[in-house]
This record gives sequence, C-alpha cells and structure tokens, in this order.
Amino acid sequence: MDINFSSIVPSIPFILQGIGVTLQIVFLSLIIGFAWGIILALLKISRIKPLMWLADAYTSIFRGTPLVLQLLIIYFGLPQILGITIDPYPAAVAAFSLNSAAYISEIIRAGINAIDKGQTEASMALGVPYSKMMKDIILPQAFKNILPALMNEFITLTKESAIVTVIGVQDIMRRAYQVGADTYNYFAPLIFAGLIYYVLVMVLTLLGKGIEGRMKRSD
Repeated sequence: MDINFSSIVPSIPFILQGIGVTLQIVFLSLIIGFAWGIILALLKISRIKPLMWLADAYTSIFRGTPLVLQLLIIYFGLPQILGITIDPYPAAVAAFSLNSAAYISEIIRAGINAIDKGQTEASMALGVPYSKMMKDIILPQAFKNILPALMNEFITLTKESAIVTVIGVQDIMRRAYQVGADTYNYFAPLIFAGLIYYVLVMVLTLLGKGIEGRMKRSD
C-alpha cells in the first residue's frame, strides 16, 4: 500500500491548531486538579477519620477506574441523570481535573509525610496555627521535593488528553482523524499527530529537568 505523506501537507495547519486546544485543556485541568489535590491531601493527613476515609475513597475510585470511562460518564451519563447538556470542552476539563487531583493528592501527601516531623512539632510548640504552618512551612518544602513527580503527572496528562477525541473535542488527535477521513489516508496524519505529542512531551521533559537542576543548585 502506498502511504502518501504529501497528501496531508495542506491540512498541517488545521492539525497544528489542535495544539492550542490540547494545551488549554491540560493546563486548566492541571490547575484545578492541583488545587483540589491539595485539599484532598490535607484531608488524608487530618485527624478527622470520616474526612480521611472520604478522601481515600475518592482517590481509590478515580485511580481504580479508566480515565476514558470517567470522561464518558461525565459527558454522556450526567446529562441523562441531571437533564442538562454538557459541552465536550468542559466535560473534558472536569474529567481530567477530577482524575488528576486523585494522583496529585497522593504525590502531595507523600511530600508532606517526607518532611521531618520535628518541624511540625516545633511549630505547634511555638503556637503557630495549623493553617499558617501548612502554608508557610510544610507545603513550600513539600512542593520543592515533589516537583519532579508533578512534572511527570503533567506529562502523563498531556498524553492522556488524546482521549477527548471520543467526545468530539477538536484537539490534535481529533483533527488528525478528520484529515485521515477526508483524505482516505489515516496513517500519515496519525503519525504526524504522534510526532506533535512526542515533541510536546520532550519539551515538558526538558523543562522539568531544567527546573529540577535549578532547584538542586539552589540547595
């Protein structure tokens, strides 16, 4: 079979426009997921048992089920139950945010637990309020230690974002598929989409290594 890459050249700008859509979903989902992940992590280390169990159950559900299933439930299932219409873009952001928060909460929890217990005890002995201690002492140190893991989550989320094509979001993958359908040549546009994802991941990887190196030098 003859694979003609030249046939997709006129469609390259169309596919490249999907990069903006992909990055918007990833960045917004990461910001929301990070904020929700912090809350979940604090619930997991709290002394209030019901809150701990609730946070652990949430993490177990979202880590134990496929992301594509969560996306389909939000996009197709919730409208059926609630009687409302959810657009593909917010459905994608919601699914990725909720899923990412589960993983990020575990990363943050591990980072907090890695901090010397003596710092917590000293802060409490000095009468530092719990919220202030977490905000000014514990979390800044934890974030410094878990930054590489957060970058890995960012990279993973970038790759997994391709599944939004199943609900019609015009991301990189969806546009590549459309070009394949129009030209009757799926191989070339999908390979090109794969190249775009690869470049994005490599850029994020180098960015993460650069940040990690700078943090080591600051130590």
